[in-house]
Amino acid sequence: MSDAEIESLLSAARDVAHRVERKVTPLAAFLLGMAVERRMAADTSRAEAFEVVIAELEVLLPES
Repeated sequence: MSDAEIESLLSAARDVAHRVERKVTPLAAFLLGMAVERRMAADTSRAEAFEVVIAELEVLLPES
């Protein structure tokens, strides 16, 4: 993972913890990884898959 991807994942985890519930953060991170893997299996680059999945998460999270 690149430094930018790590920072983005940590930011997403923080958003889940504060905007949903802290105790679901590990599960959310796992599911993000699974979503990235599914996109990669469909011939999407890792960087693009990661970017799309994080963007989709932001749309789904409640407002802060």
